[in-house]
Amino acid sequence: MDHELTTTGTEFPGYRITENLGVVRGVVVRSRSALGNIGASIQMFFGGNITLLESLCEKAREEALGKAMAHARELGGNALLGLRYDATEIMEGATEVLCYGTAVVVESVEEKA
Repeated sequence: MDHELTTTGTEFPGYRITENLGVVRGVVVRSRSALGNIGASIQMFFGGNITLLESLCEKAREEALGKAMAHARELGGNALLGLRYDATEIMEGATEVLCYGTAVVVESVEEKA
């Protein structure tokens, strides 16, 4: 499955859903390192974008998406609809990032034409 067949929407233009395989998810729990905390504190002191934390968040989201896509493939899916993210601080310094959606099998409408 590639990123082209993932969407926050409920359909793919040019594709037909042939099978709904159910909800899939990818969960990642991340913590900041002591050095990361120090670096982020320095960036916070000067204001603006906190690139150390931005990078950590982006990596966690990408890993959670990869796990959700792998879960969809395990079920036989080739696409992921209704993609969503959620994040929860489960303890001080540790955050769960959840990516979820609906695994489906799609086929190109042009293939059937």
